[in-house]
Amino acid sequence: MADETVTINGASSPGSQPEKGGSEAGAGPRRKWDNIWEYIFSMSACLLSAPHFWSFPYLMYKNGAVAFLLPYVLIYLVCGIPLLFLEMALGQFTSEGAITAWRKICPMFQGIGFASQITLFYAMTYYIVISAWTGLYLFYSFKSPLVWSVCDNIWNSIQCRTDPDWSYLNNVTIQDNFEDYPYGNTSSTANQGYTAELEFWRYRVIRESEDLSLGVVNWDLALILFGSWTLCFLCTWKGIRLLGKVVYLTVGFSCLLLVIFFFRVVSLPGASLGLKYFFYPSIDHIAQASTWIEAASHVLYSCSASLGIAIALGSYNRYNNNCLRDCLALCGVNFCLNIICTIVVASATGFLAFFYGVELSDVATSDTELIFALIPAALSRIPASGFWSVLFFLMFFCLSIDLQFITVETLATAITDLFPQQLRGPRDRVKLTLLITVVCFLLGLPFVTEGGLLMFHLAGHFCGQECIFLVIAGCEVIVIAWVYGADRFCNNIADMIGFRFPLVVLKYCWLFITPFIILLLLTYYMNLHHGFWYHDYELGVMGKLFGILLTATPLMCIPIFILYTLWKDSKNMLTPSSDLRQALPHKPRLTLCKCVVIKAPATRNVDERNEKIMMGEPSGV
Repeated sequence: MADETVTINGASSPGSQPEKGGSEAGAGPRRKWDNIWEYIFSMSACLLSAPHFWSFPYLMYKNGAVAFLLPYVLIYLVCGIPLLFLEMALGQFTSEGAITAWRKICPMFQGIGFASQITLFYAMTYYIVISAWTGLYLFYSFKSPLVWSVCDNIWNSIQCRTDPDWSYLNNVTIQDNFEDYPYGNTSSTANQGYTAELEFWRYRVIRESEDLSLGVVNWDLALILFGSWTLCFLCTWKGIRLLGKVVYLTVGFSCLLLVIFFFRVVSLPGASLGLKYFFYPSIDHIAQASTWIEAASHVLYSCSASLGIAIALGSYNRYNNNCLRDCLALCGVNFCLNIICTIVVASATGFLAFFYGVELSDVATSDTELIFALIPAALSRIPASGFWSVLFFLMFFCLSIDLQFITVETLATAITDLFPQQLRGPRDRVKLTLLITVVCFLLGLPFVTEGGLLMFHLAGHFCGQECIFLVIAGCEVIVIAWVYGADRFCNNIADMIGFRFPLVVLKYCWLFITPFIILLLLTYYMNLHHGFWYHDYELGVMGKLFGILLTATPLMCIPIFILYTLWKDSKNMLTPSSDLRQALPHKPRLTLCKCVVIKAPATRNVDERNEKIMMGEPSGV
């Protein structure tokens, strides 16, 4: 590769050294994306994940239809984009994974990286069960007629119905945290039974035990789970060299199928009823605090903030990549795909209401039953139902498995960058990826047992608590803005992308607006009753203690590493690594209204040989 010129403090130096990470003794070179599109597609796989398909449409349905877009867009602008861009820029600036990036920015707060990766490990362990459920639906989609449309299957009860009474889906009050609400009121429907679609979901896919115990492993779901993790291994064992090519196919194919399915459902009779219901604004909801709270929660969730994914993927960018352009483009794509998913769900819901001759509110539901009960019901009642079912569940499987590819790569990157000498070889990466996938597969087996759905919601309640994500996100933005210095970080970004506007806007978001929104959300969630409720199941004392331990484990990393760094090296615990390029080292780290808040470091103990971050990197494993 030809030498490139890097300017530091007005001086030019030939960029002939490998980038840091490869310069450590015994460590191999660190790869870069072959082209920017690999990065864009990889980030898109993260932003368009399977759970987004049901969460955003339900939030619109619940919070004033299209009026919900006003708080959503505003919070996206002042909170979502600043957080996502912060992580993308941090990864690109440091060329490190989610743990070592924070260690190099501010050693005292490297616990943020450990917290994010423990949370990511939680998520990747139980969310992949969605792929197993989807795979089973995909298998049965090849049978005609669709087995979930009739009541003569071996798993159907004598109360199975194909009539239009869907009102049982709304016999319970939706909780503030809608993902925890029980799917249907069992006691009130014991005599009237369930529809064929819901019985397929409950009695064939989930096969939930009467006492909600784990019971036996459902071998077919376990086999699909094994296949999903095998696919993850095969697509990530070579790192971004292979992953960058795989996401071209999977993400592109998913988007193509989504567009095809979009045009099909909007042409269904009654689709306009659903679209009118979803997109007719209810202005009154804008004045409700809960609407803004749920909009902010979904913004943080949809941006995958606090998981270190954007840091890991951004770390493989070249130093002078325009990450601000990428961030804005990805956020635009994410917003458009959310709208497309909402139109698909609204059209399917309107079609069912029209087909059954009932009110749309009698058909609408949320969470997993939206995908595994309502959508199958719509698919089974359109011409060529088998073909459209195959397309839909193939698309949904790709969406769910794409996110697993990215999470495996993120965790593997974080661990590899922690131990570059030991794990940056090609065979070492294979062993690490195999270890991650095997461990996650074994830990995921309880989620495909007879009590798997209960376990899924327990994991979501304790391991996916909003407070975990909020605390991590709050620490990230505070450390960058108030410890490392917002001005210094803006200088770093300007050095990478070549211009400053609109970095000043992002600076004040990082300093004030984003932390304020996160604080409001934390206050809101702390005042909620967070008891777990699933049917009549009650957690025992030991179960609650274990759940609290799961929630506290990632958050404990932050104070633990603060104390560890204070004990190990108290003089340099706030000093960033000397091999981070500082184009304007003598400028103040933070200024407000032209007043210096945090001065530049008095001295810089810099090794000039390591100060330069190179523009490129030789190919390697």
